[in-house]
Amino acid sequence: MLASKAETTVRREVKRAKRFFCAALRKQLISENPFADLPCPAQVNKSRLSFVTEEITQQVLAHCPDTEWRLIFALSRYGALRCPSEHLSLTWADVDWERERITIRARKTEHHRSGGVRQIPLFPELKPHLEDAWQLAEEGQEHIIVRYRKRNANLRTQLCRIIKRAGLDQWPRLFHNLRTTRETELADHFPPHVVCYWVDNSEKVAQDHYLQVTTDHCERALKSGAIPVQKAVQQPAASSRTAQQKTPQPLKDCGVMLNLADACEKTRDARVPPRGVEPLFSD
Repeated sequence: MLASKAETTVRREVKRAKRFFCAALRKQLISENPFADLPCPAQVNKSRLSFVTEEITQQVLAHCPDTEWRLIFALSRYGALRCPSEHLSLTWADVDWERERITIRARKTEHHRSGGVRQIPLFPELKPHLEDAWQLAEEGQEHIIVRYRKRNANLRTQLCRIIKRAGLDQWPRLFHNLRTTRETELADHFPPHVVCYWVDNSEKVAQDHYLQVTTDHCERALKSGAIPVQKAVQQPAASSRTAQQKTPQPLKDCGVMLNLADACEKTRDARVPPRGVEPLFSD
């Protein structure tokens, strides 16, 4: 069964099997772990990364059927939220309009020290869509996203329809690549630890599975230059060997150094006695 799957999928399933049998071994349900010696190192595969440009983003937003769907897409593209778990956990109490912050609760990382709670800025690209949804919210409404709250709700299928309606080609890993695109954008303007906090991953995970090299990077390098060109420092030409050398200036009185020089001259003029330096008498 696993033979027909991608190598990354096989590695993931083997890793899960190792954890499963390891737990059974700790509970003494089995005598040994059959997967213990089977290596499953993490594999970096960036072949399915895709950068969703601002032009494509605006086309998708223009073909979303309503305000809530525009907000769902904007939360993924501009807020880098995990869809659907982090979208559905958002409440209006999580939005701090005065400080322009949004509190995000992630079930995926709730076992971490942070409890899976982080704050992101109310990004300017995201703010209009959230304000539109606030204007349409009913009195006493708790959650920001009110539809698609059932387990069988399939947001991916609906997004595929929107992309097709916009006349665009579907990119791989629809919602995940919205997160990777946003992290790539933010990484161009903010320090890595800040971006990783907002997106809720580590710098290693970001480097291996999120950050992309885009055509915009190449264009900016061509326009401004990847490395600034510096003019070589011109040194004065060496004087000709036939040129007359400057007459050396006499030494001036320089205090201690002059006294030390006198001491050296006296030592040089001293003569070693003919008998040598050995003592005349032994002990």
